[in-house]
Amino acid sequence: MGAMIELCGNLHIHTGYSDGTLYHAEIAALAAEAGLDFLFVTDHNVLVRGVNRWFEFPGGRRVLLQAGEEIHQQDRIPQKNHLLALGISADLGREARDPQKLLDAVNASGGAAFLAHPFDPAAPLAHEDSLGWVSWDVRGYAGLEIWNYMSEFKSLVRNPLAMVFFALFPSLGISGPDAETLARWDGLLSDGGRVSAVGGSDAHGHAYALGPLRKIVFPYSYLFRAVNMHVLVDAPQGDAETDGRAIVAALRSGRGWVAYDLPKPTNGFRFWAEGSSGRAEMGSEIALSAAPVLRAEFPFPARWSIVRAGTGPAAGGSGTRTAFSPSRPGVYRLEARRTFRGRLRGWIFSNPVYIR
Repeated sequence: MGAMIELCGNLHIHTGYSDGTLYHAEIAALAAEAGLDFLFVTDHNVLVRGVNRWFEFPGGRRVLLQAGEEIHQQDRIPQKNHLLALGISADLGREARDPQKLLDAVNASGGAAFLAHPFDPAAPLAHEDSLGWVSWDVRGYAGLEIWNYMSEFKSLVRNPLAMVFFALFPSLGISGPDAETLARWDGLLSDGGRVSAVGGSDAHGHAYALGPLRKIVFPYSYLFRAVNMHVLVDAPQGDAETDGRAIVAALRSGRGWVAYDLPKPTNGFRFWAEGSSGRAEMGSEIALSAAPVLRAEFPFPARWSIVRAGTGPAAGGSGTRTAFSPSRPGVYRLEARRTFRGRLRGWIFSNPVYIR
């Protein structure tokens, strides 16, 4: 593996093929304006074919678009068990009734499966039930969507005034991943699971009406500047299928981090362990006998915490660099926060380094 480069993208996007509003070329253009490198479109129970490609824009900006699928049993009441299937080559919606068969089919196709908004609040004011995951006995998923922008918005909608306020000023409410999701992730990691974290916008681009007023509350262009996914990969080859597979592999292995790029871009962040046996990036492991030091670098000062899955914070501080020498094996991940719009908010949630 050669020198790794960083790509920033957005996962969990809907188009007019399901319940979104725009289509692939329009969405790619908005992503380019937002400075993204890749997109995964995940329409509900439909895999749109023929859209995987590099889009080229003036000024040399390029965006890789890949079609995935958000799969769930459509006739289940209430709706549960939404799965993000990335890197698949066939529509797998027929397997939605049996989550384990669905996961097996995703893996057999060479894709990667992530449990979408696993702990999702109900939003009675928006006439929407909880869409969380309930079949926790399944095996074979690559990871969890720990931060879903629209799920967090739903958690803020406690009364009509809050709904209007946070729809108009969303950045005053958005603050971080769901605590129950983080706790479940840490539990899975501490039990020995290799479970990667991703984040997504769940973008639809819907317009809402309030009397005579009609407004697109969460436009794609806004969400593409908010909760994103950053990955480390080999330099793209220019072939959409090859480069798409490389990004899916990085997501599967946890070679990246979930970011709230609106307060400050997280480009340039790194978290790794280095010891006598070499360097272990996010998603990799290193032996405790190598006397590893966990290090991080931030592009802007942040309040940070290194979390040992199952036991909680192991170290913390502030600034643009960290150095922590763990004394026991475990799964270590990093959280960073910054003050934005008057509150301390989640900024970076790294995938872990495994110290064995």
